[in-house]
Amino acid sequence: MIDVIRTGRPRFTMDPDHRALLRTHRLQLSGQLLVSDTIVPLLYQEDILSEAQVEEIESQPTNRHKCLKLLDLLPSRGPRAFDCFLRSLEDFSWVRDQLLHVCSERMRLRLPDSLLQVVPPDRVLSRLASRLGSEWESVLLDLGLSTEDLFRCRSDHRLSTHAAALAGLVQWRRCGGKTATVQRLAKSLQEAGVHPSVLEEVLL
Repeated sequence: MIDVIRTGRPRFTMDPDHRALLRTHRLQLSGQLLVSDTIVPLLYQEDILSEAQVEEIESQPTNRHKCLKLLDLLPSRGPRAFDCFLRSLEDFSWVRDQLLHVCSERMRLRLPDSLLQVVPPDRVLSRLASRLGSEWESVLLDLGLSTEDLFRCRSDHRLSTHAAALAGLVQWRRCGGKTATVQRLAKSLQEAGVHPSVLEEVLL
């Protein structure tokens, strides 16, 4: 996946672990950071944010909303965005230290190789579907389902996001056969920014 910064140069998006970290801590960060004084200006200076994005952030009614908007934008601003964000936290060193500590724990999937090669049963897919939340469509697209497939899942299960996500996962497994493994599923979860612990919890 690539996006284009204000200079017009394409670049890759943020590391999935860093995206997951910002999403997990977004409410905590929005209550601790004042983004207008130093954070947003530094990110603009480092070519992470465009002028239009700075204006979008500053147009928010409260500081909490400004911070939440910044956290919404950062994951699509390239592989440098997370490190630049950490550098912008000079006035909030305790927050930066907390994030670095979490990063140091190396958020990786810790499952035996034998389990990674297993095709997940209905029970696992159902438990996973209940934990995906708003990321379910991104996961299924990365697994190879089409936008038409997603539309059909939504239409057939209008009243239940869990049922729609489960239907998509079952369709992926049916079409993928022996290649529809836990390892393949883990890759798509990572691409969608879903923390590895989610898969660990439904498997173990």
